[in-house]
Amino acid sequence: MLFIDCPWCGPRDEVEFGYGAEAHIARPAAPETLPDEAWADYLFMRKNTKGVYLERWVHSHGCRRWFNMARDTYSHEILAVYRIGETPPVESPQVPAGELGTNPPASPETGDGGNGETS
Repeated sequence: MLFIDCPWCGPRDEVEFGYGAEAHIARPAAPETLPDEAWADYLFMRKNTKGVYLERWVHSHGCRRWFNMARDTYSHEILAVYRIGETPPVESPQVPAGELGTNPPASPETGDGGNGETS
């Protein structure tokens, strides 16, 4: 069982959270111009890294806000929890050290990254 430190509510049991897949995925600027293969790659292909992985999570049974987590997929150790729009605090193959992710800044009201994902 994991205990996840929600950036807004504090430490909670993992059953209160929902996994939201890989973090820092950039949406194509003009998806209507992409060939089907490139669009499918954006929608379905993820890195599935063994080791440090940056993920999106939602506190579905709490504040309902989205946030990012750096987690070691081998040991399940949670290395950092950070709000959407913040710089990843740990180095990962997904995002080079010090590079801000592609997620928009979090909405102050919902913490959803401005994309309306609140459920």
